[in-house]
Amino acid sequence: MKSVRETLLQRTSVRRYQRRAIEPEKIEFIYRAIQNTQTSYNGQQYSVIAITNQPLKEEIEAITGQKQIKTCALFLVFCVDYHKQQVICEAKGLRPSRFQDTIDGYTVGVVDAALAMQNAVVAAEAIGLGSCCIGYTRTADPGKISQLLALPEGVAIVCGLAIGYPAETPDLKPKQPLPLLIHQNRYHTEQMKTLLLEYDQEVSHYNRTRCGETTCNDWGGHILDYHRHGEQYELLKYLARQGLHIGR
Repeated sequence: MKSVRETLLQRTSVRRYQRRAIEPEKIEFIYRAIQNTQTSYNGQQYSVIAITNQPLKEEIEAITGQKQIKTCALFLVFCVDYHKQQVICEAKGLRPSRFQDTIDGYTVGVVDAALAMQNAVVAAEAIGLGSCCIGYTRTADPGKISQLLALPEGVAIVCGLAIGYPAETPDLKPKQPLPLLIHQNRYHTEQMKTLLLEYDQEVSHYNRTRCGETTCNDWGGHILDYHRHGEQYELLKYLARQGLHIGR
């Protein structure tokens, strides 16, 4: 098993996988790591759909356009889950709340699911597996994927995670320098423009020279394009169909 330092600081997103099954004990380890996730008030407002069925993976790949879903050994879909609270309220004769309709309630579920996904990423990396988080699971056609996965009212997709034995060793992507990420005692802007421009150039150089497929992408323009594309998503309508009426 890799050291904590190597697991956290050498992780890369893997998009190409060997055609090799993951041993049951390794899958169990990942599931246990997910199970032990810290959550708000121990509410555990998340669930995970574990997908190994190849035709189902291929259906989701066709929707998202993400080939790693089809080729990975295990695809996990992390979801906000308030359905479990509905069930326990009915079982105990309690009046359910509509916390899931508030921005805080949705945020709590997303944070819980995201923490669980990060635990899965770290666990997979530690035992020699690769992984790749796939946000298109939430944005491409979440309604159709929710139908495929039989998600009930109160459950909505947050993100997908492909896991498998790596068939590539990607270069480590440059990340923003610590002063842009860690602000001591207050938010600092004094050197932000300079540091961001330097980082933008570093990302451009990485994308032009990295192993495998290269691009001309910078950081600022590329992320702005992603954000503009994201403005077209109608996630509030999807969430409402799943029984999360945010801001109602």
